[in-house]
Amino acid sequence: MPKTLHIDFVSDVTCPWCAVGLGALEAALRNVAPDIQAELRFQPFELNPQMGPEGQDAFEHLNQKYGSTREQQAQGREAIRQRGAAVGFEFSREGRSRVWNTFDAHRLLHWAEREDPAKQVALKKALLKACHTDGQNPSDPDLLVRLAGEVGLDATRARAIVESDEFAAETRARERLYTDAGIHSVPAIIIDNKHLISGGQPVEVFERALRQIAGAAPAETASA
Repeated sequence: MPKTLHIDFVSDVTCPWCAVGLGALEAALRNVAPDIQAELRFQPFELNPQMGPEGQDAFEHLNQKYGSTREQQAQGREAIRQRGAAVGFEFSREGRSRVWNTFDAHRLLHWAEREDPAKQVALKKALLKACHTDGQNPSDPDLLVRLAGEVGLDATRARAIVESDEFAAETRARERLYTDAGIHSVPAIIIDNKHLISGGQPVEVFERALRQIAGAAPAETASA
C-alpha cells in the first residue's frame, strides 16, 4: 500500500531558492512514486514584509541586505539559474529588476488551498514563473487575478479577495505559526509535522529523506 506523506512547503514566491527547492522536491516525489505519495500544501513566509507597494530595485535591495556587488549578484544569479535548469525551472538570465511585497499573493494562495489543493499547487507554480521567469510583479492585482483564473480558480472571487483584506488575519496567523516554530529562512519543507528539510536541496537529498521517513527510519535534518 502506498505511503502518503503530508508536506508543508514554507516559502515566498519572490524567493529563487524556493523555485529550485520545489522543482527538486517534485522530481524526488516522481522518483519515489507510486510507493510514496504526498499531500503538498504551501505555507506563507514573507522575505520582505515591510516592502512598500512601489517595491525596490533588486540590486539596491540585495546590496543593502548582503553588501553584495553587481558582479557577485550576477554570479549568484547564474548559479541559481543552473540549479533551476537542472530541475526544469527556467530563470531569466537578467534576474528580477525589482523586489516586491508578496502578502496579497499569500492571501490568494491561502484561499486557493481552501478551494482545491491541486489548484493551490498550480497557482504557486504560476506565481514563481511570473516572478522569476517573466520578471512580473507578484503584487500586481491584475496579474494575481489573471493567474488565478488561468489555473481554474474563480477570477471574480479572486478579484474580490485581492481588493479586500480577506484572509489577511488567517495568513498572518500562519506566518506566525512557522516563525514562532523557528523558521527564519526559506524554503523550509516540513514532512508529517516533524521532519524539517531546509533550503533548496538537490533531488537526491529529498529522495533519501522521503524514503527514510516513509519507511519510519530515522531521517536526518538537512540544511543548505
